[in-house]
Amino acid sequence: MKRTLKAVLAVIALPLVIAGMLAATRPVAAASLTRVTGFGNNPTNLNMYLYVPDRVAARPALLVLVHYCTGTASAIFNGNGHDYVTAADRYGYIIVLPEATRSEKCFDVSTPAALRRDGGSDSTGIMSMISYARQRYNVDPARIVVSGISSGAMMTNVLAAEYPDVFAAGAAFSGVPAGCFATTNGSLWNSQCSGGTLIKTAQQWGDQARAMYPGYAGRYPRMQLWHGTTDTTLAYPNFGEEIKQWTNLHGLSQTPAFTDHPQSSWTRTRYGTTTTQATVEGISVSGVGHSLPLSGQISYAISFLGLDGTTSSPSPSATPSPSPSVTPSPSATPTPSGEPGACRVGVTVNAWNTGLTDNLVITNTGSSPINGWSLAFTLPGGQTVTGGWNATYTPAGGRITARNVTYNASLAPGASTEIGFQATHTGDTGKPTAFTLNGAACTLS
Repeated sequence: MKRTLKAVLAVIALPLVIAGMLAATRPVAAASLTRVTGFGNNPTNLNMYLYVPDRVAARPALLVLVHYCTGTASAIFNGNGHDYVTAADRYGYIIVLPEATRSEKCFDVSTPAALRRDGGSDSTGIMSMISYARQRYNVDPARIVVSGISSGAMMTNVLAAEYPDVFAAGAAFSGVPAGCFATTNGSLWNSQCSGGTLIKTAQQWGDQARAMYPGYAGRYPRMQLWHGTTDTTLAYPNFGEEIKQWTNLHGLSQTPAFTDHPQSSWTRTRYGTTTTQATVEGISVSGVGHSLPLSGQISYAISFLGLDGTTSSPSPSATPSPSPSVTPSPSATPTPSGEPGACRVGVTVNAWNTGLTDNLVITNTGSSPINGWSLAFTLPGGQTVTGGWNATYTPAGGRITARNVTYNASLAPGASTEIGFQATHTGDTGKPTAFTLNGAACTLS
């Protein structure tokens, strides 16, 4: 089975090599793929590559783009992931490209260390890469996303399960559920999973993902899943198992809320919300195997991931972001300090049917730094928080307290941080009121 995978992926890789040779003959642009060393904790010796377009958005998104088995960062950058690069030039987001260095060039999504948050395998090194980028660019923490192909798609699922407080969304092309490739003998290959015979209930798949970050009670990233119906490398039944897992993590029914056919051979199903950025989206491509025609698909992923939502700024940006952490954790909350009452909160509500999202921008308007914060506010009657990002939220209704996570705990004078949450409502879609930061009232902007 391993030989079959290698043979198939060798066929996939050939046009990428040709594409790379052609790319080498093109005029060299100012922005290029750059190798980064010394980026932080890297227990499995991954390589890190970074792409920063010439025109970076003032508040750029960050895409983690993960290659396939036998691949490299350069191959996906110049080959079947290049549409992401072209879009980065247009929309001004940053791309981090991890590269596996083990002989088969596959990512570890199998060992116990790989399937545990901060476990010390590939995902740990990738999170260090994200931290490195965040330290150097003014990355929007609410727009950190991940996408990958084959082995990279498997890593996309694992990263989203292990670090749901970091990633806003993922797009996985020809992957398997998080944890499906688990092994206990040191091997990185699970034939039962690759063959599509590892079938579980939605609850079992959800529990397997939740076990990667025990005790976490916040929201999970939105997920877009792609698969060819004739895939024999990572068999097509894995597509349905992925949908089971992500609908369960979001508390959704496996019955689609929306179905259409964007192209004649595609069947697209959406779960939860039914917009372009659905909670969970699956695209089944009829008559296609493991090598999906990504040139016609990545544009859909770009919209789903929200990478097309910001225009470029006039010039590159390299502004350090406040106090990032290699492995953010919502449990580490410093003792709050800072000037009381010196805060401002901006609120944006986006409501639909019986749901809504609130985006909150907290600004330290005082002259002293804040080290650890607790933002309290009152929800309108009938609103109930179902998940949040960039903070922890308790309780679910009434008077809410949002507490910082490690990477946004410090606010220098004049600095801001963005947090947000999703909620249900019974008709009142109004904004929260009565904001206090560390016990003192805030003004509204």
